[in-house]
Amino acid sequence: MKKNIFSRYSTAFFAATLMLTTPISQGCKSEFEKIRTSGDAALLLKKADEYYDKKDFIKSQILYELVMPSYRGRPELEKMSYRYSYTHYHQKSYTSAEYYFKNYGNTFPTSTFREEVDFMAAYCHYKLSPTHRLDQDNSQKAIDGLQTFANTYPRSERVKQCNTLINELRKKLEQKAFEEGKLYYDIRQYQASTQSFENLLKDYPETADAEEIRYLILRGNYELASNSVYDKQLERFRNVVSKYEDFKNKFPRSKFQKEADLYLKASNQKIEELSNVRHQNPSSKS
Repeated sequence: MKKNIFSRYSTAFFAATLMLTTPISQGCKSEFEKIRTSGDAALLLKKADEYYDKKDFIKSQILYELVMPSYRGRPELEKMSYRYSYTHYHQKSYTSAEYYFKNYGNTFPTSTFREEVDFMAAYCHYKLSPTHRLDQDNSQKAIDGLQTFANTYPRSERVKQCNTLINELRKKLEQKAFEEGKLYYDIRQYQASTQSFENLLKDYPETADAEEIRYLILRGNYELASNSVYDKQLERFRNVVSKYEDFKNKFPRSKFQKEADLYLKASNQKIEELSNVRHQNPSSKS
């Protein structure tokens, strides 16, 4: 008997609860949800613009996505697509923003915003450029994009900013190349180290680190020669002397001069020893 009373009470309680909560939850439906589910294209666009102007880029993005298909082929789509691209940018979704800026430029090639979106597409890659210790693919894409922009719009007021950003990015690439060369040296990959530094000088001939880089090339070549098999030592110690001369000619008063002189002296001694051994016994390898 008690069980039946409890059962009836429970059923009535849950029924009452359902009746009370259903209208409350419907009444609590947010204004945004009412707009989003309205199906009214004009209202969706109006509210998307209002949210955008208030810098509520999450809500404006959602509404633009819903309403854009309704305006395909109509004049309103141009402004809508422009703003939609920026909703991604302002949310720091730079990969998506770059795509939509580029897509905007291709879709509306005669737009008054064409120059701006071309710049922004390249600038998104700049924003994606990581610290110099990481992969620099986006840095290179940013450099290429910014240079293309400067070439396409040589009279643009943004060209000065492009050049500043390119210099910043090239410095980052230079720093990465420098640290890669040092890393190769630290793990005793001397040939890779010297090649990395040689490439750095070719790619960045005006680098402020040229003095240290040429000294590291000299040092790396000395270590390479010292750790080489006998048959390659003479040639490689002679190469050390050549690198010393390059270093000396470029930086006659270098702060690394004392260390460089030691490598030169040691290399000349090895050259003399190896030459004497070969002269006395061409087949000797000791």
